Amino acid sequence: MARKPGASNKNRRSFENAKVAVVFEAYPRSVKTKLMFLRQLIFDVASVTKGVGELEETLKWGQPSYLTTQSKSGSLIRIDQVKSREAKYAMYFHCQTTLVDTFREMYPNEFKFEGNRSIIFSENEKVPLNKLRHCISLALTYHLNKKSRNGADLNRRITRRSTGCAKAALR
Repeated sequence: MARKPGASNKNRRSFENAKVAVVFEAYPRSVKTKLMFLRQLIFDVASVTKGVGELEETLKWGQPSYLTTQSKSGSLIRIDQVKSREAKYAMYFHCQTTLVDTFREMYPNEFKFEGNRSIIFSENEKVPLNKLRHCISLALTYHLNKKSRNGADLNRRITRRSTGCAKAALR
């Protein structure tokens, strides 16, 4: 179900990092509301996603950023207003991952993407909430999923060797 970012949420998380709080206070009110919604959504998804654990909220490149420092399960997520485009804000992902390509493949018409690093939102558009939750979950478990994929590849190679296809597996 789509929901407008910024809808009231009584369970807002307080800021543990004063520098992050200062950045949020500096945003224009309309953007701040949307970004606070994304912030809370990231924490909410992390709390129900297996293997993620506690998030660290910090600043990277002056942007509010969310890291899986304890579990190292995922890739960095950043949020910020798009300064070069009025009424736009974004969720940014590490550009050397396949995350945005994956999101684009899964949700080609639900989101607007910029390159291989972000999902762009407009202040006046509804956000497809469940789909965004899925994207956040994939980012927060990126390294876990990557290990799992590598393990599956190793298992396939071992299986090939044990079934007499060793020469093909070594090529």
